[in-house]
Amino acid sequence: MRKGIVPLAVFAVLMVFLGIGLTLKPRELPSPLIDKPLPAFALPQLSDPQQTVAAKDLAGKVWMLNVWASWCVACRVEHPVLVDLARNDKSILIYGLNYKDQREDALRWLARLGNPYLESFSDTQGLVGIDLGVYGVPETFIIDRQGVIRYKHIGPVTPEALQETILPLMRKLGA
Repeated sequence: MRKGIVPLAVFAVLMVFLGIGLTLKPRELPSPLIDKPLPAFALPQLSDPQQTVAAKDLAGKVWMLNVWASWCVACRVEHPVLVDLARNDKSILIYGLNYKDQREDALRWLARLGNPYLESFSDTQGLVGIDLGVYGVPETFIIDRQGVIRYKHIGPVTPEALQETILPLMRKLGA
């Protein structure tokens, strides 16, 4: 009798953990940077490497920071969504963080597929990405007027994510 209870109990415990796991949302990984200031950075512009942009230069604006790369397959999925957003809603400020990429490849990619970014910053070493806790590209952050990270989206931005979460938050923050 006891021999049958132990496997049954183990099975029941595994089913509970599986059930809990199925209710989790993998895109909603907690970020320790939510409600914390954007890490300080000063990076060269992708379009003009002689010019740098610092995080503090964007203070006073509500903006989106999209981490992308020309070698990123998932970035190709979200790119038309961002291009469409930039074309149709000029009130949404989109900046790019070109992550661990070659400048020439990134510029060619934007020329071919369209450029939704007001500017992209070149993070060839990936150090700013590390400071942001980037797991992999694409990732998108929403930053408020005080330079505080209010939201992190992991994976490609979809039209649904824009309409249901990102745009309402940006408008609430005053974009």
